[in-house]
Amino acid sequence: MKIAPSVLNAPIEHMNDWMPQIASSYMLHLDIMDGHFVPNLSFGIEVSKAYQRMTELPLDVHLMTTHPLLWIEQFKTLKPQFITIHVESKDVEKSIQMIQSHGIGVGLALKPNTPIEVMIPYIQDVDLILIMTVEPGFGGQSFMHDMLKKVEALQAYKKNHPFVIQVDGGVTDDHIDACKKAGVDVAVVGSYLFKQQDIKAWLKKFQ
Repeated sequence: MKIAPSVLNAPIEHMNDWMPQIASSYMLHLDIMDGHFVPNLSFGIEVSKAYQRMTELPLDVHLMTTHPLLWIEQFKTLKPQFITIHVESKDVEKSIQMIQSHGIGVGLALKPNTPIEVMIPYIQDVDLILIMTVEPGFGGQSFMHDMLKKVEALQAYKKNHPFVIQVDGGVTDDHIDACKKAGVDVAVVGSYLFKQQDIKAWLKKFQ
């Protein structure tokens, strides 16, 4: 299983210290919040560009926004590996088409209370499915173990259309084995990762 650090709660003032320590990660996860889809604001395109300049890691843009079409237009300029929108947001089909038109991998995310059946109509068009293991909007929440049932249910759909299964929210040492067993390909780790005394060693241990 691979790790994608989320910089939502990373100490940006110490970026020069921790950025080299995450160089072995799969990709860098950017949580973009509009204050409407979720009750929080994070950062926008200019801060994201700063992160891009500091790393050679592929970018993984997670749009927690009500109107993703407006945000895709901005974030396409970063040429990320994935842009992930929420199935609960507006204009899902148009957003998928826009992401595809720019040659970027399409991600589709699911809130904890949303059943996976809602994303089945789009599953042939996605490259990544993100199962939220906390309510999106704030870092530092507790991991919801029952969300791994969604991960297990998705395995049947990968037979005909392989896609990356990602989980995001509350992941710690205690959850890595369960995530692997359920079939998670990539775990987003944020607050917990940046609390480690040796970030590089932690990543080496679990990747």
